[in-house]
Amino acid sequence: MFSVTLPFDLAPVDSSVASPAKETAETPSAHPATGVRLLLVEDNLVNQKVVLAVLRKKGYRIDVANDGREALNKLEPADVKYDLILMDVQMPVLDGLEATRAIRRNARFASLPIIAMTAHAMNGDRERCLQAGMDAYVSKPVQPAHLISTIEKLIAAGTSQTAARHETQIQRVHSDRLMQG
Repeated sequence: MFSVTLPFDLAPVDSSVASPAKETAETPSAHPATGVRLLLVEDNLVNQKVVLAVLRKKGYRIDVANDGREALNKLEPADVKYDLILMDVQMPVLDGLEATRAIRRNARFASLPIIAMTAHAMNGDRERCLQAGMDAYVSKPVQPAHLISTIEKLIAAGTSQTAARHETQIQRVHSDRLMQG
């Protein structure tokens, strides 16, 4: 056993400079979750609690449905708008694949992002989810960083698509006015 004494002075800490690890853990993302409303469709209480803890920590507002039928009921009211759905694949009453197919049949939800969440990571499972109309796939147990990253990508993609549609509509109106004037 030996000991070493190293004389050194502590450098002053600049509070505006954070370590990279601390910055990624505490800095809000470029797309703040405030005001973003999600629907979590999950029948397992433990999985619900885990996912809710991760999402609430990021500031998302979350409603929970225990199966696909309940999810469809939560989507019905016109005054309720969700930005994204997290859909378990295997559930009683109405599974995630059938619920997604039913959601996609309604034009109102054609562009609503749906992320599959499943413990099944077998070949073909991802493809089945995408064929049913889901936009992404997250395997269980859920990795918080991957889940948040997937949500943020889909929400950002939806926001940019909506902005592009509005920009195109504005350009069309502007060019119509120029032609009339």
